[in-house]
Amino acid sequence: MVGVSLSRWTMSYFSAALAALLAAELLMALGFGFPAAPLRAPETLILVHIVAIGWLSLLMCGALLQFVPVLVASPLRSASLALPALLSLLGGLAALILAFLQFGGRIQTGHPLFACAALLLGLGFGLVLWALARTLRAAPAWSLPAWFVVAGLASLVATASLGIIFALVHGGITEAPALAALAGPALPLHALAGFGGWLTFTAIGVSYRLLAMFMLAPELAGRRPKAALLLGSAALAIAILGGSAVILREGDPIHALCLGGILGAAALALYGADIRHLYRARLRRHIELNSRMAGFALGSLAAAMLLGLGLAVLGRLEDQIGALTFLLVFGWLSGLGLAKLFKIVAFITWLECYGPVLGRTATPRVQDLVVESRARPWFLLYFGAVWTGTAFLLLGQPTGFRIIAALLLVATLGIVGELLRIRRLADIAGALRLPPGARAPRLLFADIRKP
Repeated sequence: MVGVSLSRWTMSYFSAALAALLAAELLMALGFGFPAAPLRAPETLILVHIVAIGWLSLLMCGALLQFVPVLVASPLRSASLALPALLSLLGGLAALILAFLQFGGRIQTGHPLFACAALLLGLGFGLVLWALARTLRAAPAWSLPAWFVVAGLASLVATASLGIIFALVHGGITEAPALAALAGPALPLHALAGFGGWLTFTAIGVSYRLLAMFMLAPELAGRRPKAALLLGSAALAIAILGGSAVILREGDPIHALCLGGILGAAALALYGADIRHLYRARLRRHIELNSRMAGFALGSLAAAMLLGLGLAVLGRLEDQIGALTFLLVFGWLSGLGLAKLFKIVAFITWLECYGPVLGRTATPRVQDLVVESRARPWFLLYFGAVWTGTAFLLLGQPTGFRIIAALLLVATLGIVGELLRIRRLADIAGALRLPPGARAPRLLFADIRKP
């Protein structure tokens, strides 16, 4: 991996994403949004979008700007768009939060906040998509993980398109019958495209490569991952495109969602079998903390699949969709994101600091930048809080959930503290910390100047 180019603003994306995660956990601990408010209440929608856009989408965008070039062995194109995209996304998220507060009657203003949010978020995601699309288009060939990312980016287009439609309709900007028809019934499709397509499918693609790379396991390219790609893509197309078509014809999209759910479950089962194979086929016998905690995230995904199936059989899926979503978002997506950040931040920091002098002087290893024994309790507290919080939601105990959300916040603060120590080289002692020619990493962006 020596010679991999750095994305200058990836650390800025990660920093903004972690700030959004901490803000969301604080709001949950204070009783803002679900379960203290209904799922479609403005307060809950604010919380959902802070997590979906502010935390997970910024995390994913930052990771893709760094790792899509690795997936396709081609340098990042239009890299200068990364900062304007980040600023547009942050501005759009702020406008969206204000729009929901306006929608709920908490603030009074005549400004078209939904329209501003739609414009800024559409611009921000559009700039990221343009840079990644140019990078993918210039690549000589696409690896299998890259195809998962392409499907995830297509889901991002669907997610953003539906979100813009909702904003324009609810903001009173348009009364077009077709758009108005989608504004209410297509909300489950919007959530599915975002959490299931854009975030989960992209995370699957990136994890195929990162888990293999960090555990020294062989790349997967056989029938099973290809089947997972095809089944998952078909599931998303049927649920999102098919469901939208049914809604426009004034029908109920439930059948499209059910068929998509069955195909999606099959794809996730194949993905789980692939990841199990990677863990067994690894050459690195000692599993590092980031890979062990990724296993906890994968366990949360499996638990969520079983929980969803059980709730569907009992006829309780609609009643408990909040608990299921919490487990998926915080156990699977957020848990995997935090676990991989622990390694990615160390890798980027090592590459930025010691890459220019590698081979000319003694340097630390990537793993020397982290202290796993100190970070492990924070991760265990995090996952324990997620699983306990899910149980409290299933039992209808909002007070207990708020206490657990506070523990989740404490655990995340502990993990963020470890990431800051990595970025500051706090655990590298003596002359090895900054040998001649090495440069101290910046906190919020990567120094990409040639030495």
